[in-house]
Amino acid sequence: MATTEVILREKVDNLGAEADVVTVKRGYARNFLIPSGKAFEATHGNLRHIEHLKQIRAQREAEELAEAEKVATKLRKTKLSLELSIGQGGKAFGSITNADIAKAILEKAKVEIDRHNITLDKPIKGTGDFEIPVKVHADIEVIMDLKVKAQKDDEGDDAEGSASE
Repeated sequence: MATTEVILREKVDNLGAEADVVTVKRGYARNFLIPSGKAFEATHGNLRHIEHLKQIRAQREAEELAEAEKVATKLRKTKLSLELSIGQGGKAFGSITNADIAKAILEKAKVEIDRHNITLDKPIKGTGDFEIPVKVHADIEVIMDLKVKAQKDDEGDDAEGSASE
């Protein structure tokens, strides 16, 4: 396969950020990156523009880091509490997953976190206190406290009583 070098003008997922000189397949560069304005060819003349792109990149990364610090501070102050349905034998009905935790963070702290940035070894299937690592930025990880309580199911008792009458 023929490849070519291009200079990225903006951050491209799974490829690089501004001012990166990357080697990609010629068709990808010719049909997508260059026409969409995400990159330009890495010629000697264009390589001189890298300094300007590096300044833009440094500014964007500094802004992202500052925003991530604000989010991390907000998350450190937040105490999460979720309920889990528990049966008579103490067995859990369902579990608490990354998506449940992300939804709770959105409701409580008003911060949207991608569920993939929440690190759980396995879904939580019991009550108690848990420490949940949340990756806010590539350089910032926050440990959040999560309290899982048994869900009070008063409606289920009433339904059983009225059904047996």
